[in-house]
Amino acid sequence: MNDALQGLLDLLDLEQIEEDIFRGTSDAAPLVPRVFGGQVAAQALVAAGRTVPEDRSAHSLHAYFLRPGDPGAPIVYTVDRIRDGHSFTTRRVVAVQHGQAIFHLSASFQLYEEGLEHQERMPDVPDPLSLPTAEQLLPRYEHLFLGPGVTERMLQARAAVDLRYVDEPPFGSVGRPREPKSQVWFRTNGKLDGIADHPLLHVCLATYVSDMTLLDSVLLAHGRGGWAVGDIVGASLDHAMWFHRPFRVDDWLLYDQESPSASGGRGLAKGRIFTADGRLAVSVIQEGVMRVPREKK
Repeated sequence: MNDALQGLLDLLDLEQIEEDIFRGTSDAAPLVPRVFGGQVAAQALVAAGRTVPEDRSAHSLHAYFLRPGDPGAPIVYTVDRIRDGHSFTTRRVVAVQHGQAIFHLSASFQLYEEGLEHQERMPDVPDPLSLPTAEQLLPRYEHLFLGPGVTERMLQARAAVDLRYVDEPPFGSVGRPREPKSQVWFRTNGKLDGIADHPLLHVCLATYVSDMTLLDSVLLAHGRGGWAVGDIVGASLDHAMWFHRPFRVDDWLLYDQESPSASGGRGLAKGRIFTADGRLAVSVIQEGVMRVPREKK
């Protein structure tokens, strides 16, 4: 396990300050002066999960990003125990900074049971080890980025996760609209063991990563390079995930993403996360603000 992954695990290890009240610290997003949305979602799910019996696993979450998070201030997470049923447990979490709610999450947990089984087929894609790492890929596009420090900040932000694009990323095809589909392989940069090897933590880490590239497919449809290039201004609005089958985030996972629509200054993207052996593990949907910057007069 590298230092960056340990740092991410520490970030998700919330401090309990009262019953059903937790506090977390933050890292700044790599390209904007706010907290990375995936971090807030993952921390909120940690808070919810800590109030749920061990025999129940997260099966869905629905969240809204309300205000930009301040990376210089702690975030307080308050958990509301909405329901404790025979099979399902529901929690609501509100993240607060400076006296204001910045994020809201509802999460549902289920006691395992047998049932009907079917799933979509995993796409045919190259083996992840045949694809370039972030360290190999990002410097190729440094001439397109906003400044000389962007590559380093992006590499630092992704140091805990080995994330590999199957095709050219949005910043590699600026000005060339293409099919609004994007695929990445990802896994943590190191194995989770000991107290870190907990099913809830694997789910929370997948939640963290799910916000990294999901809106890429919206950018691709319009030939936009994204935040690193500076031809889009935006932020996540809402985020929903369904956890279908168990998975390990320290094994390779394929994140298959596409955008069915963009309109009204917003873009919609949906994703499917498959295990390397083809099991559909997670479904994701997110909408984000996607605005073209106004030209300076």
